[in-house]
Amino acid sequence: MDFVYSSGVLVIQHLQKNYREHQGFLNFMSTVGDPRNIFSVYFPLWFHLSHNVGTKMIWVAVISDWFNLIFKWFLFGQRPYWWVQESHVYHNDSFPHLEQFPITCETGPGSPSGHAMGSACVWYVMITSALNLTRPSSTVTSVHSFQRFRLLRSCLWMAFWLIQISVCISRVFIATHFPHQVILGLSAGMLVAAAFDHIPLVYNASLKVYLQTNILLFSLAICFYLILKLTDSDPLWSVTKAKKWCANPDWIHLDTTPFAGLVRNLGVLFGLGLSVNSQMFIHSCKGKNSYKTRFKLMCVTASLTFLQLYDFIKMFSHTEVLFYILSFCKSASVPFGVVAVVPYCVHLLIGDENRKLA
Repeated sequence: MDFVYSSGVLVIQHLQKNYREHQGFLNFMSTVGDPRNIFSVYFPLWFHLSHNVGTKMIWVAVISDWFNLIFKWFLFGQRPYWWVQESHVYHNDSFPHLEQFPITCETGPGSPSGHAMGSACVWYVMITSALNLTRPSSTVTSVHSFQRFRLLRSCLWMAFWLIQISVCISRVFIATHFPHQVILGLSAGMLVAAAFDHIPLVYNASLKVYLQTNILLFSLAICFYLILKLTDSDPLWSVTKAKKWCANPDWIHLDTTPFAGLVRNLGVLFGLGLSVNSQMFIHSCKGKNSYKTRFKLMCVTASLTFLQLYDFIKMFSHTEVLFYILSFCKSASVPFGVVAVVPYCVHLLIGDENRKLA
C-alpha cells in the first residue's frame, strides 16, 4: 500500500502545484459532492417533482452512506494529510508538503470517499430518473422523438461523468483522499444506486418498515463497531490522527466523525418514514392540489427557503451524546418539513385562496 499511497501523494502535489488557480472551482465541486446537500438541495427539488424519485433518493443516499461507514471501518484507509506525516517511506528531511484547506480535515478513515460515493449514487438516481420521465412511450413511432431522446441521454450521462470526475479531483486536490479512494467510492455509489432499481418496496414502505430498517442499520453498525473493539482495533483511530495532524484545530468538526454520519442518516430515514405516512402528507401531496404545477413550485420554493434558514441552526457540541441526539432530531425534521409540513401549509394557503375566489 505504501507504493499506492506515495503515488497518490505525487498526484496531489501535481494538482496543487498546477491547478492552484482553479482552487475556487474545486472547492465548490467538493461542496457539490457533500452528502448533506442530498437532503437540503436535491431531495426537496426532486420529491415535489416525483415522490418516487425523492423517496428513492433518500433510501439510496442512506444505504450508500451506511455501506461507506462499514467499508471505512474495515479498510482502515489513510488520508493524505496525515499519512505523509507518519509514513516511513520518506526520510525525516524529505516529507512532501501537502497544503491543507478548511475542508481538508475529515476525521473518518479515508477509503472509500464518502463524497464520491454519495455524489455518484444520488446523481445516478437523478440521471436515470430524468431519462425515465422523458423516455418516449412505446406507442410513439416518431424517429425524431427517439433521436432527441438519444441526444438527451448522451448529454445527461456526459454531465454525470463531468460532475463525478470534478468531485473526485476536488477531493484529491484538497488532500483529503488518495486517487484510488475516490475511484472506489464512485464505483460503490453507482452499484448501490443501480441495486435500488430492483427494490420497488421502498416507494410504499410503511412506518413499521422504516423503523425496522433504522433499528437494523443501527444494530449492525454497533455490532461491527464492537467486533473491531474486541479484536483490539480502535474504530475511531482516525479521529486521533485528524486532531494531531490537521493544520488548524478549528477545521476539525464533530459532524465529520463516523457516528455523526450514521446518526444523521438514520434521522433522515426516520423523518421520511414518519412524514410519508402522516395525515398531512396524505391531505396535501395526495390531494387535489398535488397535480397542480403551482402547488409543486410553491412547495419547492418554500422547502428550499426553509432548509436554507434551518441550516443556520447549529448543534451543541459540548458532549458527543448530546450532539448526536440533537443531530438525529434535526435530521429527522428536514424530510418531515419538506414532505409533510411545507406541503400541508401550501395546501391550506391554496385552499383558502380557492375558497375566496369561489
